[in-house]
Amino acid sequence: MTNEADSSALRKIDLMIMGAGPAGARAALRAKASGLRVVLVDENNDAGGQVWRPLPDGFSRLSGVASSAEARDGDALRLELRKAGVVCLFGHKVWNIGSDLRTDVISPEGSVSWLPSALLVATGTTERVIPFTGWTAPGVMGLAAATILLKSQNMLPGRSTLVAGNGPLLLAVANGILKAGGQVAAVIDLASRTDWMLTLPALKARPDLLWQGLRWQANLRLAGVPVLYRHGIDSVVSTPQGFDAHVKPVDSSGAPLSGAARVFSVDCVTVGHGLVPGTDVTRLLRARHRYAAESGGWIAESDEMGRTSVKGLYIAGDGAGVAGAAAAGAHGELAALACANDLGRISTEHYSRERTALLSQRRKPALFGRAMAGLMALREGAVAAIKPETIVCRCEDVTRAEIDAAAHEGARDLNQLKAWTRCGMGPCQGRTCSDVAGALLAIHVGSREDVGCFTGRAPLRPVSLAEVAGQYTYADIPIPKAAPL
Repeated sequence: MTNEADSSALRKIDLMIMGAGPAGARAALRAKASGLRVVLVDENNDAGGQVWRPLPDGFSRLSGVASSAEARDGDALRLELRKAGVVCLFGHKVWNIGSDLRTDVISPEGSVSWLPSALLVATGTTERVIPFTGWTAPGVMGLAAATILLKSQNMLPGRSTLVAGNGPLLLAVANGILKAGGQVAAVIDLASRTDWMLTLPALKARPDLLWQGLRWQANLRLAGVPVLYRHGIDSVVSTPQGFDAHVKPVDSSGAPLSGAARVFSVDCVTVGHGLVPGTDVTRLLRARHRYAAESGGWIAESDEMGRTSVKGLYIAGDGAGVAGAAAAGAHGELAALACANDLGRISTEHYSRERTALLSQRRKPALFGRAMAGLMALREGAVAAIKPETIVCRCEDVTRAEIDAAAHEGARDLNQLKAWTRCGMGPCQGRTCSDVAGALLAIHVGSREDVGCFTGRAPLRPVSLAEVAGQYTYADIPIPKAAPL
């Protein structure tokens, strides 16, 4: 594995893979083994993604923060990439992709462009947080951010932390905090015990993860951590010591019920309400999309091999619909296999045999992952309960009241809302706010399909003019000949 490549020799390649998590890394290994010239690009400094995020150089892992299995799997994946000689561009940022799949990348040395025959997008998901009063205060963070602090920086999110939201990451983060020596004030879960029990048939497909979940529950009970099912955060108020988090019971839709709130005094609140598939690239290239709440929201339409409606564009992993890390690796290999077949690099017999094996390998973990995705699905009652003065778009400080006002004035889709309020125009390009903003607008319009999604635009990530332009002098600027008089 190399972090730098001879761009002049490898500028034209067979396959560019965006994202080096489980899906992208396994896809790169399969593509390399199939004889494709492949480049794997990721903004992080090494492979692994969110699940198998490596420690920085010189850091030692805190005891119990990440399971030994997680650590082993991540290290094994990175070693496999190195042994296979996959060309990896870590610390590189893709900022634009053309209709011919030309991929413009910002490297530490400047801008470079690649021209792949195919592009595989394995960029994963963005965490969803349903806004509440106080959610933008320093010390209130996402569950994913808390995971990064624990796994990658050896840091507790706070001395005393309230863990809230819905989905399996609640238990993972709470246990990680306890094992690292922190204090968990409570776990606040929008789901009910019944919601969890209904997932048992799917959980049997992964008995290892089922037992892990039961151990996590037991650890919380032994530590005396209260777990409040069917509860949600109503507001977080800053105090001289940290925060007072006001928690209320909710109904099955996530809407708060009447009655007094329980107050937890903490110095950190970490919260997450599920995952939203990353579709910025597929929207930029105008692939067909559909709305699937049970898969996380808007996803690009694709076949089981990851082929989209755009020739040469493939998707894999949770970005194609949330199904979990265990299923993502096999999905990445399926997409790479399809690419190798479509480019004529493998035989029909090899394609058919490997396709059958990989589909079988993916089936059980995907069943488990989709059950967890159902627990993390957006709860419309929680969205409807957002207070008017609450900020929805953090980049542009757009409130619920401003979104409602735009709808009353005639905004009928997300792009109109964007034009009228600047919601989604900030550095994150709507990745943080689009799902909730779309749900709020759908209250007025009628459905998420009617509201649609933001049109994909370049740059995909914030870039400076200096990064794009590179090193130029006046002598490098071409001067056209004067027009004839």
